[in-house]
Amino acid sequence: MKQGIQTGRVFKCAVVQSNPRIGDKAYNLARILETMEIAAANGSKLIAFTEAELTGYCFNDLHEAKIYSEEVPGRSTGKIINQAREHDLYVVVGLLENFQGKLFNSTVLIGPEGIIGKYRKTHRIYLGADRFSEKGDIPYTVYSTPIGNIGLIICYDLLFPEACRALALQGADIIINSTNLPLGTENFIETLLPARALENRVFMIASSRVGMERGMSFIGASSIVDPYGRFLARAGSDQEEIIYADLKVGKARSKQTIIKPGEYEFDIFKDRRTEFYGEICLKRENE
Repeated sequence: MKQGIQTGRVFKCAVVQSNPRIGDKAYNLARILETMEIAAANGSKLIAFTEAELTGYCFNDLHEAKIYSEEVPGRSTGKIINQAREHDLYVVVGLLENFQGKLFNSTVLIGPEGIIGKYRKTHRIYLGADRFSEKGDIPYTVYSTPIGNIGLIICYDLLFPEACRALALQGADIIINSTNLPLGTENFIETLLPARALENRVFMIASSRVGMERGMSFIGASSIVDPYGRFLARAGSDQEEIIYADLKVGKARSKQTIIKPGEYEFDIFKDRRTEFYGEICLKRENE
């Protein structure tokens, strides 16, 4: 991974809070392409969509989910690539991925040059398509782009601090969490999102869906948080909308804080005591 961008550069990010239709890929894709047009017209260079944006999430069984899953690259990602190329955009979009007959809950990072990378959900909760999807098998990876170094997680991954820390240690400037958060998980946005930003000194983005799907209600509250844990933009809880914020990537590059030189300083990465962290990765008897 390279870090070749100018740290003083500022670019506009768009986060899309939507209500996809389960199993209606034609409708969902049309909305994705339409929204890309709108965000690009507003000057955005990075656009984040929700978890399973293309396919929907609350499928009843593996067979049904596979019907609407797609390969990556595939027909839909091809159309998104064409749109990204036309408008010089970087796009993160979620879908159920069919890979060699296996089902994964995935997000894809797309740019003008094509598919830059993808991520398969590591931590699965017993809900929706995660009940019968495969465990993610792609290591946490940071992708270098002209607008910054981007890491990807999906929904429940936010509850595991190791995921964002692994990406931050690889040089992530921005971590995008594409999510379908159901009612009762409001603290994921209120508490965990700013905590992950602050403890890793990165921009955190949550693209969260709204509406109801097969009896499951979602909370929305899509948000953009700066490396100091401050909300830059927040969506509501009950409607589709696009939120925007200007990101200065250089703010995520320094992990050092100097309050009073020589008297009050700290560095959240250099100050780590990794010799005491081995316990984190040990398995327990009930695992």
